[in-house]
Amino acid sequence: MGTRRKSDQDEVTAAFDAVESIIGGRLPVGSIRTTATEAVARKGKNPLAVSLGELGASKGGKARAAKLSDRKRKEIAKKAARARWGG
Repeated sequence: MGTRRKSDQDEVTAAFDAVESIIGGRLPVGSIRTTATEAVARKGKNPLAVSLGELGASKGGKARAAKLSDRKRKEIAKKAARARWGG
């Protein structure tokens, strides 16, 4: 599941409210208005732990790439290309 930025969520909420206004009624609760946190909670995951993990994930790839030599990074890229496109 992707994570939305606050501004994206505000736009989604505004669009949802506009649809409800146009149809003159409310859509079923939970159909679209479910937040990422609620979805995570329903899956039995701790929302705080998930958000902390997402913070680390954004830093981990950059830190790993910075430690790799050019040679090793090229090896990894070639392996990924072979796995994706075969050959």
